[in-house]
Amino acid sequence: MLGGDQEPGNYYVGVDVGTGSVRAALVDQRGILLAFADQPINQWEPQFNHHEQSSEDIWAACCVVTKNLRETCWDKAGHFFDLPDFLSWKATGVTARSLCSLVCKWTYSAEKGWDDSFWKMIGLEDFVADNYNKIGNQVLPPGASLGNGLTPEAAKDLGLPAGIAVAASLIDAHAGGLGVIGADVRGYGLACEGQPVTSRLAVICGTSSCHMGISKDPIFVPGVWGPYFSAMVPGFWLNEGGQSVTGKLIDHMVQGHAAFPELQAKATARCQSVYAYLNSHLDLIKKAQPVGFLTVDLHVWPDFHGNRSPLADLTLKGMVTGLKLSQDLDDLAILYLATVQAIAFGTRLIIEAMEAGGHSISTLFLCGGLSKNPLFVQMHADITGMPVVLSQEVESVLVGAAILGACASGDFASVQEAMARMSKVGKVVFPRLEDKRYYDKKYQVFLKLVEHQKEYVAIMKGD
Repeated sequence: MLGGDQEPGNYYVGVDVGTGSVRAALVDQRGILLAFADQPINQWEPQFNHHEQSSEDIWAACCVVTKNLRETCWDKAGHFFDLPDFLSWKATGVTARSLCSLVCKWTYSAEKGWDDSFWKMIGLEDFVADNYNKIGNQVLPPGASLGNGLTPEAAKDLGLPAGIAVAASLIDAHAGGLGVIGADVRGYGLACEGQPVTSRLAVICGTSSCHMGISKDPIFVPGVWGPYFSAMVPGFWLNEGGQSVTGKLIDHMVQGHAAFPELQAKATARCQSVYAYLNSHLDLIKKAQPVGFLTVDLHVWPDFHGNRSPLADLTLKGMVTGLKLSQDLDDLAILYLATVQAIAFGTRLIIEAMEAGGHSISTLFLCGGLSKNPLFVQMHADITGMPVVLSQEVESVLVGAAILGACASGDFASVQEAMARMSKVGKVVFPRLEDKRYYDKKYQVFLKLVEHQKEYVAIMKGD
């Protein structure tokens, strides 16, 4: 953590070797001096009016002032936290770290702990000192109770009684997965009923999307993060796929279209969101065919911001094929539909990669802002061929966080028990299996798009 009002960024050391001393300053990118140190230089006068200095002594002084600066933006730091662990420390005074934060964001192994060789290799061997005190030497699974609960000071700030249990935390997307993946699905006719929770995939979809699958044994999937032990559900390994932009991409495509002002005006007149209006407009123009068939000639590759999973290629760009000269509201609605479908095809690609690696997935559990959009949900069901379970509570990240608190309080014996009791099914959306052949064809086009993009890059790089 940086002290005071300093912000993360690059910092520079300026060194001035003068006649009597070496001075050094730490300066930020704005040119502001953040720290200063100086060290005298020895001088000798072997005879009158003859002065000598030692190059070795000057170098030693340079080292001293530089080290002093480092001890000022670095060695004085007491602890280095990810935000969830910082907040739990503020609440309880306990410096324990969540296993979720350390295995997903740092280099901690649930089995082996910290790797000394890594810190030494990158010049941060001081992290190893004092039994890793600065980066965490007590690591707890999510949902474990921290210390004696809320401190009196934190309780006063939060308006809660002191001593209330506080749980070891989760990263936000992981909390969303926890909030939906364990729901009791009895009576809905789902393939995952009576099956291990490992047959479920949680998709947390908002500005970006995360795809959370768990397994009893570690599974390595190229382009998919993990496996991380106990990073979401204690006792299970987590694999995490993702799409860098989903909700943001839909906004970009809709708001950048020439017909957007017309759409905005008509949606406002009906007291609807632009997406509710677009969904109803698609129903009007589909005629006798299923709505998804409107994009038979329009195809989108959605990686406008690079691909996170499973291709792990940040150089990829977005693609649209099938554009016409017209730019009316019908064109906007169909482009919106094609973009939603492209995101769902991206999820299908991630699922196929996970299944090729050893996962066996039968049901999707969606949460997040995009799960409120019925078109987005139906397209995910149709394109993956899997039923989609929606949580009773849309704010599944908050439910997941509350599940941790419930477990820490001792009201439940385990996170798994709390998940089963507190996660509720709101709605189940089944795929239109009669449309499978159409979506299989569009998926072939989807894969061709990225194949062609790579060919274009190769051509442009060639002689």
